[in-house]
Amino acid sequence: MNELLQNYPEEVKQILAKYPAEYKRSAVMPLLYLAQRKEGYVPRQALEDIAEILEMSPTEVASIVGFYTLYYDQPAGRYHIQVCTDLPCALRGADKFLEELCQRLGIREGETTPDGLFTVEAVKCLAACHRAPVFQVQGDGEIEYHENQTVELTLAWMEQVREKVRAEKEAQS
Repeated sequence: MNELLQNYPEEVKQILAKYPAEYKRSAVMPLLYLAQRKEGYVPRQALEDIAEILEMSPTEVASIVGFYTLYYDQPAGRYHIQVCTDLPCALRGADKFLEELCQRLGIREGETTPDGLFTVEAVKCLAACHRAPVFQVQGDGEIEYHENQTVELTLAWMEQVREKVRAEKEAQS
């Protein structure tokens, strides 16, 4: 049974309706985003479900996940902090920013904070070189940019996010 179709029948139908039937493969990215929404990553089963829906091979679908920084094939934090470390950003201190941020969080690049909220990783080109250090955050279905960052600003923002998450949990209990 195709779990993606079973769990999100209307959403899948709406996504596919945006593309002519002969080009339904073009729906691969929105379907990946849909699959990733629940778990924060694209599980193997979702790759196979999407491949089945779009009549592609699971390898073709996996190659999309591997290429784009918006998709993940492993569980991670609720929020992905992606720091651009391309050369122009590195010249403006992005490498040092990433290193210090990870050090202050007690993790290495690519790892998740002990509270499970933040995964910090290096990426290439966020198209904001002149405002480096810059990072984008993916989480809760949103993408935000944070420019001209310092470690202190980032840690303060992370604390605000933690407060928001605590408030959500208290409201649910």
